[in-house]
Amino acid sequence: MIFHDQALLKAVNINKSFGQGCIQCKNKETHILKKNYCPVCGTIYACRDVSLEIYPGEILGLVGESGSGKSTLLDIFYFDTPADDGELFFQHWEEGKDNILDLSSQQKRCIRNRLLGKVYQNPLHGLKMDFSAISNVVEKLIAAGQRNVKQMETGGNEFLDHVNIPFFRRKDVPKNFSGGMQQRVQIAKALSNQPSLLLLDEVTTGLDLSVQASVLDLIKHIQRVFKVSMLIVSHDLRVVRMLAERMIVMLDGKIVEQGLTDQILEDPQHAYTQQLVYSLL
Repeated sequence: MIFHDQALLKAVNINKSFGQGCIQCKNKETHILKKNYCPVCGTIYACRDVSLEIYPGEILGLVGESGSGKSTLLDIFYFDTPADDGELFFQHWEEGKDNILDLSSQQKRCIRNRLLGKVYQNPLHGLKMDFSAISNVVEKLIAAGQRNVKQMETGGNEFLDHVNIPFFRRKDVPKNFSGGMQQRVQIAKALSNQPSLLLLDEVTTGLDLSVQASVLDLIKHIQRVFKVSMLIVSHDLRVVRMLAERMIVMLDGKIVEQGLTDQILEDPQHAYTQQLVYSLL
């Protein structure tokens, strides 16, 4: 694998909490939490000084148990939720000089619509279930600034071709699709603006094993064809082992281990990572 020296996305000390906080938990030096939860005021510290880098052309896996903060981090990267503080730099925006978390809402929409794509764990969050499959893809193209109807229809069909949605189903609404087909339409929609970075959140959760395998094969195919960088969130280490060159392990809102996937699988250092790896044996 060959990466450019300069990161495509760089996150520095990202923090996100849900709750007001209190004297007991706001002081990072002295607070006493149960995992990432304050028993006094009920505040949840979803991300705690999270720093990471994603390089052009790589697939980075983000692993952790439910509640570890990994999905919240993806929401911050896609501007679905604001960070409390921290910095985020994107190489394709002002050459990575600006903290994009400080940009205006209009500038954030521009980055989201033209440079990023996201596949949600729940297709209800990523698709309009009463719009046809092709209309969902075209919606992303319109958001990215395209206006030529013929070009959008042609482009939409090309991406639905890539994810193997039959032509005769493309005017059907996603609520009539299987879970695997809904995820494939999401992937087509997320790719349609030709993003620099694709964010995938638990894309195989809830799918049958055979459907999971087909979705994972599709993701590998997409990465080979489009050379798009990917951040894949999962609680399943097998998914990350299959797809990612590097991986990060999160626990209680913090990164506890990171490195090359093969190295971590062969010699996990943190107790939680060891538990994950041994569960595969």
